[in-house]
Amino acid sequence: MVKDKVKIWYDPEADYLEVIFDQKPGYFRETGSDQVMEKVDDQGNILGFSVLKVSALKKAPLEVAL
Repeated sequence: MVKDKVKIWYDPEADYLEVIFDQKPGYFRETGSDQVMEKVDDQGNILGFSVLKVSALKKAPLEVAL
């Protein structure tokens, strides 16, 4: 039984986190947050998201509508 996989990658030098739900081709686009980008396919379906300045989240949680 194969379950869906989520790809999570963190680059400590860039303080960058990327979470991908689906490995389909897509592109990153802006969200309402300067820290968060969402990855979407050509139909606008969410494939994942990325977060810049992850270490800044120690002070307060980040909430963004995707």
